[in-house]
Amino acid sequence: MKRILTAVLLLSTVTLFSCKSGDADPKAVLGEFFEALSKKDMAKARTLATADSKSMLDMMEMGMNMAKDEPADPKFDKANLEMGEPKIEGDKATVAVKEKQSGESVNYILKKEDGKWKVAFDKASMMSMGAEKMGEGGADMDAALDELKDMDADTLKAAINEGLNMVDSLKNAAQ
Repeated sequence: MKRILTAVLLLSTVTLFSCKSGDADPKAVLGEFFEALSKKDMAKARTLATADSKSMLDMMEMGMNMAKDEPADPKFDKANLEMGEPKIEGDKATVAVKEKQSGESVNYILKKEDGKWKVAFDKASMMSMGAEKMGEGGADMDAALDELKDMDADTLKAAINEGLNMVDSLKNAAQ
């Protein structure tokens, strides 16, 4: 009887500790990350992101603080998202996430750090995701760069100034 009780206790302890958050499942970690962002819980989001993600999350938090009276961004609400199955290649995983309303899909990158899956929300990963989206949309980066090379300096300067003026007007409107 003592052996059976010990075995049951040992089995339940192992089961309890193996069912801890989604450390072993990239999809679960990403879901928790989105939930933290939707609740503006940046402390929780940081625990689910890679160490390299700190600066991006700091910028995001700064933006949230500037717009603290506004509701959280619905794009991170899990009810609006459909997550695919993770594709794991060693210490890197990608999870396709589709926004239900627009049908847009993005492959989020996760990496293993200290044996746990973490969301790669760093600049390099974001650039990679952006480049992938541009490739899907048929945007030809080489053609765009060629177009910039062919543009004369005055036209380029005018386009940059127009963009800066738009940013200034948006900033003024937000204040």
